[in-house]
Amino acid sequence: MTPTASDRDQREAPGTAREEQAGRVPRGEQEQLARLALRPLGPDERPPALLVAIGVCAVLAAAVLIGAATVHDLARHGGSLPGAATIALVLALLAQGMYRRRYWAVLSFEALLAFQIIVTSLALVVASTVVAALVCAATIGLGGWLFWKLIRVMGRLQAGERDLG
Repeated sequence: MTPTASDRDQREAPGTAREEQAGRVPRGEQEQLARLALRPLGPDERPPALLVAIGVCAVLAAAVLIGAATVHDLARHGGSLPGAATIALVLALLAQGMYRRRYWAVLSFEALLAFQIIVTSLALVVASTVVAALVCAATIGLGGWLFWKLIRVMGRLQAGERDLG
């Protein structure tokens, strides 16, 4: 008789006797231990990854405004001044929210980073020069690094909210 999918799932499920015999901690317990190990951010603590994210947001907000103000006939290039102002405002609000250590702001910035990584990955596929490919690869690498580093910051922000609640 061949094992069914449910038999395999039961054998490989976390917390099984096989895992306990091997001396491994079940996955659910590992996750709980990892959450408890996160110490909340201090009153004025801002980890380096958070400071980098704040700086990126602020620089992008300024760059969007400067670009929109200096490009002659912006509409011909597919943009508009109100659109640029809206994007700059959103980026400035994200930077301010991250400076105030708000979880929603870091999560929103992570979403923007994920979108940027995906779009840049698609651009890498159609890159026509080596320089363009290198710029895309560097952007993907740096964005991925920042995304990864902000995950722990988000966990520490949530740990502080958990302690307050």
